[in-house]
Amino acid sequence: MKVVICANYDEVSVKAAQLVEAQILGNDHSVLGLATGSTPLGLYERLVEGVKLRGISYKNVCTINLDEYLGLDKGHPESYRTFMTENLFDKIDIVIGNTYIPDGTSDSAEECLRYEQVIDSVGPIDLQVLGIGRNGHIGFNEPGTDSNSLTHVVELVASTRESNARFFPSIDEVPTHAITTGIKSILKSKEIILLASGKDKAEAVRTLLNKDVTESFPASILWNHDNVTLIVDRDAYELVKS
Repeated sequence: MKVVICANYDEVSVKAAQLVEAQILGNDHSVLGLATGSTPLGLYERLVEGVKLRGISYKNVCTINLDEYLGLDKGHPESYRTFMTENLFDKIDIVIGNTYIPDGTSDSAEECLRYEQVIDSVGPIDLQVLGIGRNGHIGFNEPGTDSNSLTHVVELVASTRESNARFFPSIDEVPTHAITTGIKSILKSKEIILLASGKDKAEAVRTLLNKDVTESFPASILWNHDNVTLIVDRDAYELVKS
């Protein structure tokens, strides 16, 4: 795992965008694995900027998102399809038919099988973008998730629901389950970039960099992949230096 230490969140976003754009410039038919949440928002802003200012094109690019809430249709204001549409897809020249996100309203068992087939048939993913949860989750793979898991349904732990409650009118409206790409599915990616920013991620980054690979801290399993770059700001890295 390579570690890139940045001054702040903006630098994390810029560095991540540079890696994504380098991938596309090297292969304009790239398959990108994308994440949602607050961490990649700055990255997506830079990618939109890249289309406008640097001539980057996504017309031949495919994207595969990590997850979706179970029970939310794609038009729901807090669905991850809506999140990606509003923050990236509507602002770049990507073909919407080349963007893949799990369907949170279909039969969950069948959808998990279908989505894993998407990952295998559209992929392999050339570059996967990940964030890290405070408890070490990647995607919605919570502590204890089988490291050999493929796309599956997960019950969201209380801390994850509480973290995401800021996007909903109340915590009671935060879904209790999600469809997520599994850990083994993530590890199929050719290259992975893991983003971490802020003091609330410092303990997770320290745990990750202890290199203790365990299913109780899902992000640690990324040590089993041979091409991972952790892009971290000083606040998130501060406990590593102690």
